[in-house]
Amino acid sequence: MTQRDESIVHERFTLPAGQLDTGEPLYIRGDVRLAAGGQTAPKPVLLICHGFKGFKDWGFFPYAASRFAERNYYVVTFNFSCNGVNETDFDELNKFAVNTYSREQADLETLLQALRERKLPLADHADLQRLILLGHSKGGGTSIIFAAEHPEVQAVVTWNGIGKTDLFDDAFKAQIAEQGVAYVANVRTKQEMPIRASFYEDLRANGDRFDIAQRLAGLHIPVLQVQGDQDSPRLKAGFELLRSAAPQHRDRIVTIEGGTHTFGAVHPFRTTTPELEGAIHATIQFMDDATNLNRP
Repeated sequence: MTQRDESIVHERFTLPAGQLDTGEPLYIRGDVRLAAGGQTAPKPVLLICHGFKGFKDWGFFPYAASRFAERNYYVVTFNFSCNGVNETDFDELNKFAVNTYSREQADLETLLQALRERKLPLADHADLQRLILLGHSKGGGTSIIFAAEHPEVQAVVTWNGIGKTDLFDDAFKAQIAEQGVAYVANVRTKQEMPIRASFYEDLRANGDRFDIAQRLAGLHIPVLQVQGDQDSPRLKAGFELLRSAAPQHRDRIVTIEGGTHTFGAVHPFRTTTPELEGAIHATIQFMDDATNLNRP
């Protein structure tokens, strides 16, 4: 289905992404956005990765994606196959419960392969030689890991990205160890969201692979880290860990004054904020430079 407004062409897609151990199929549901009219030459590709308890239609993602599309990018937003969202948030908690970093890496591989094979909508507009990942929160860590293993990725942007894959406290870990499942509260939806032991099994099996600080330290492509100074202390500590581990990226750090974890944006999205605009502006400047995208 194609949706149009005055400036954006918007098409949705669904990709098969394997299945659960139960045999239930998995899908990556996503959107492609382009500027309507204008330049016909292939555009740099921007994959936007949501974070924990996030999804492609949360809050600022559709707005930011449209802003980037207006600036001549081929923009892909999507739901990871086990993010817990099908039609509404969160209507697939059984899948959320078994999501892992390995699953999200596999989902990104599926997306990359679909781009290679030109299976996404409007594929003729995508220039895969200029591929950027943008990740918010957990999506930032996921993007760094993927870029470290895929030379096709030309640049990475993190918005309040995590510095460690395990952000749960000891009580949460003890509950999983004893019961095989623990729960995190979703304040907005009032749901108790399950996480099963497979999450930690995956981390134990991939300790070095999923060491975000170590993977960032080994990255020699351009990386922009956008960090709100009003983010949570735990996540700001992760940011400091990344800054210490990867000094080669320190000259591409942007601090957003007054920026919360979501840069002041909420869901449902109401309006943009100065902090969100600051993050978008810094990101566009960085991406234009990384992709040698010339402006008229």
